[in-house]
Amino acid sequence: MPAKAIAKPTRQRILDATNKLFYAQGIRATSADKIIEEVGITKVTFYRHFRNKNDLVVAYLQAQAEQESAWFTSVHNPQDPAGTLEAIASGIGAASCSPGFRGCAFINAAAEYSDPQDPVREVIDAHRNWMLDEFASIAADAGAQDSRALARQFMMLRDGAMVNGYLGQAQEVADDLAQAFNAALSVAIA
Repeated sequence: MPAKAIAKPTRQRILDATNKLFYAQGIRATSADKIIEEVGITKVTFYRHFRNKNDLVVAYLQAQAEQESAWFTSVHNPQDPAGTLEAIASGIGAASCSPGFRGCAFINAAAEYSDPQDPVREVIDAHRNWMLDEFASIAADAGAQDSRALARQFMMLRDGAMVNGYLGQAQEVADDLAQAFNAALSVAIA
């Protein structure tokens, strides 16, 4: 007897649809009604899980942050900072040149939410600060004198690759980003 497929909880189905629609169409351009229609639920059910669209945007970005943090942490090898940067470059190259890629979800959301006091912006800033700390840790692993300055350079290179990615070829993006990371690292530890 075949096993029955286990249905995802409604909240997760909403977040899955949100991820797809927000990323493809933009946050402000995607209405709660469109998400409700995509999931096939009622408004009452939707609002049972999310009080308003802003709460949904926060949950969407928190889920994005968890995924990106897990990946970033999985490739971080404190014994091999150059290898870590190469793995990051390779992952960004692959992701940024994949079909449907529209840039960094956090950069895209920041463009739509300019108020630094908005809870959405707070999630964006928290994740970007976390990433900056991770880059500083990689810089410190390599013995950089000013790990924060080097981390800011790594962040700028990463952001540029994310924006540039869907315009180029995956291997070119990965190779160019790895070379830029290594050049910045070489100067910082010389």
